[in-house]
Amino acid sequence: MQAPRPRGPLSALVLSWLHGQDAPSVPKACRLVQEASSDIICDEDRQLTLWMLYELHYTGFDDVDAAWEWSPECLAVRRRLETELEDNLRASTADPVRAVCERSGGVAERLFDLVARDRSPSLGPYIQRHASRVEAIEFLIHRSIYNLKEADPHTWAVPRLTGAPKVALVELQYDEYGTGDAERLHAKMFADTLRACQLSSQVGAYIDVVPAVTLALNNGLSMFGLHRRLTAAAVGHLAAFEASSSLPSRQVARGLRRLGFPDPAAAYFDEHVEADAVHEQVATRNICAALVAQDPQSMQTVAFGAAACLYLDARVAAYVLDAWAAGRSALLPDVTQSAVLGA
Repeated sequence: MQAPRPRGPLSALVLSWLHGQDAPSVPKACRLVQEASSDIICDEDRQLTLWMLYELHYTGFDDVDAAWEWSPECLAVRRRLETELEDNLRASTADPVRAVCERSGGVAERLFDLVARDRSPSLGPYIQRHASRVEAIEFLIHRSIYNLKEADPHTWAVPRLTGAPKVALVELQYDEYGTGDAERLHAKMFADTLRACQLSSQVGAYIDVVPAVTLALNNGLSMFGLHRRLTAAAVGHLAAFEASSSLPSRQVARGLRRLGFPDPAAAYFDEHVEADAVHEQVATRNICAALVAQDPQSMQTVAFGAAACLYLDARVAAYVLDAWAAGRSALLPDVTQSAVLGA
């Protein structure tokens, strides 16, 4: 994967470091972060910059030296952006987190209740009943940013857990990684979906056309995974992710078939109808509840991760549905029709 195109002065500056064009200047970068005035969730420049800095910890970029992963300058800028993102997420989820923590009942029941009470917009019903082929393709492009590295951000939590929660997370991730069969690797199955829809299955192929809210969804999860102090948020996110996935997966599979896409296009979503119904029980009961039993003070952070998952999903869904309702593409404005269709 090549590094993406910049979306503003901050991402342009950091890219100039990564490509060896300019000497790193943390004060200049932090000044650009401070001067930004928009909501960070929808700030194209800041979200792209944070996504690039996180990507250095995954597979990186073909045109960037791997040594940049632990550059003090990159870490300093990353931390400044993370602080803004975390502050935003904590403020945006304060009410549901408080409700979860004050509610009676077991940990799993409180998390299931959080998901059940969520009335945020969802893309699943729209894809099932109303989406056009182009809209379905756009949906898959949005999903590709996470799904082509599916499970990896949550796996950062494995070495930070002990005992029963660690065992349960490894059990769940083993399933995500195909239970020993590379063809059943969930990221590979999503790549098959993309190819069946004549889209690129290369990681990051569409990074230049997805908006900031989609990057924010991915950045929030990477932040939880990469910080040991947020391990409980990572598993809380996983619980909400799994508990809110089975029905939308069924809806998307039906929508893809309604639109005439071949069966392999829906196979990934078919897999998640049943798998996530099992995973939600493992994530809520065997991971989150077991973690809180070990450390009761982790309950608030678990709830934060779960609420942040629902909040970020809702921001993406609202952005996409609003664009489609207005007759616009839900991708960035400069995307061409041929790019949308994978031509």
